[in-house]
Amino acid sequence: MSIKKLAGQTIWYGVPSIAARFLGYILNFSLIFLYKPANTADITQIYAIFPFLNILFTYGLETSYFRFSNHIEKHTLYSTLSNSIFISTILLTGILLICHGPLVEFTEMQDHPEFLTYMAAIVFLDTLSALPFAKLRQEERPKRYAFIKIIGIFLNVMIVIWYLGFCPAIAKENPDSFLLLGYREEIGIAYYLIGNVVGAAFTLLLLIPQLKTVKLRIDKKVWTEVMIYSMPLIIVGLGGMINDMLSRLVYQHVSPLPVLEAKHELGVFAANYRLAVLITIFIQMFRLAAEPFFFKQAKNQNAPETYARVMLFFVIACSVMFLSVSLYLDVFQKIMMLKYPDYGEGIHIVPILALGGVFLGVYYNLSIWYKLTNKNWYGAGITLAGAVITIVLNIFWIPKHSYTGSAWATLICYLFMMVCSYVLGQKFYPIPYNVKRIVMYVAVAIFLSIASRYFNLQTEMLWLRLAFSTFLFGVFFGVVYIFDRKNFTFLPVVGKYFK
Repeated sequence: MSIKKLAGQTIWYGVPSIAARFLGYILNFSLIFLYKPANTADITQIYAIFPFLNILFTYGLETSYFRFSNHIEKHTLYSTLSNSIFISTILLTGILLICHGPLVEFTEMQDHPEFLTYMAAIVFLDTLSALPFAKLRQEERPKRYAFIKIIGIFLNVMIVIWYLGFCPAIAKENPDSFLLLGYREEIGIAYYLIGNVVGAAFTLLLLIPQLKTVKLRIDKKVWTEVMIYSMPLIIVGLGGMINDMLSRLVYQHVSPLPVLEAKHELGVFAANYRLAVLITIFIQMFRLAAEPFFFKQAKNQNAPETYARVMLFFVIACSVMFLSVSLYLDVFQKIMMLKYPDYGEGIHIVPILALGGVFLGVYYNLSIWYKLTNKNWYGAGITLAGAVITIVLNIFWIPKHSYTGSAWATLICYLFMMVCSYVLGQKFYPIPYNVKRIVMYVAVAIFLSIASRYFNLQTEMLWLRLAFSTFLFGVFFGVVYIFDRKNFTFLPVVGKYFK
């Protein structure tokens, strides 16, 4: 697969990711028009728990599938891993349901215990879909992948919009309307999770062709080899989720504020955190295409040079995403404050989190060295060290600086992980990254973001702020054009403009 093909597949894999995030934005912003910050805290906690469960339930088998599909017979590998994940999913879901009561107490979700039941159903369905989606990626079928993802997302969103957006008004006008089928007012915000359950179930149905190819057998030798490779990836995944989600999980437990005030701050924190996920969207869509690409390229003699070029493109793209968020904060803030002004009070943390996202993306790109050299325990060690930093800084900084301290903890953690991975990677699997150019682009993006905020403090005219921010955006593209226009001639669609 060439870099040009990688870019094309990144776009295809990104279509459902962008659709999910865009529609997610609509849903999330609709919540800020329907509910006060404190009322969204429980939903925030549920979606902070999801990634941890996804890591435990899939235990690194997606990455392992790509890693071993090059030298183990694909049908044997796919059937072995699919049967393994099916058995473990049933067992783990049963444990979740048995421990429902203690989990309600731990998460302080006595007002909405049913949220945890919906959560178990969603994780069950998503886990069974994981390997079929990995199979589509390994077979380089991004269009089929995108189609199934988008259909599931669309159904999810339509259910939420219908039951939260339209049914309340219909119920007031005509309580006996047939349009209210399945609607109960007391369910309320739980429809957010119900929509997710239905979307995940329909997605699994669309993956039946991939599920039908599974044979009911487990090759013990293959399973053992894969498990030895996968175990460190569980630690890597859990550590990564601690770094990403811990702040929202522990916020109410660490904050010295009364319960309602802590819930209010958590709602504000979560709403602003979502604005920084633009970079996370790109990281996700890139990883979906890049992971199988990196493993296939490993056999080529010029693989390190290819990885270095990919990294340069990746950093430029991440810098553009960072500027897209940080230069137009005023617009995002005004939208968030349309119904409840409280949501806008945390807007200052968005650039901090977005820059942390850039560092995280670079770390993911660097992490290929330990996956290719079977040194996954090094990756686990880096991630665990980052998790310790995250835990310690959140415990000390949330009580003193609320969510601002948590945002800085996220940035420092990802910076540490990025630097560690680069140093170790150059020792075990040297890749000729253009470090000076990469640092230059990130530094320019940070400088332009600071310049924008300084200018915005000097004027109250929104149009002038936006004009200056757009000018700064143009400056960044000018810098890229001057230094790297030749590299962009290899890309699809836009490449012809750089020749």
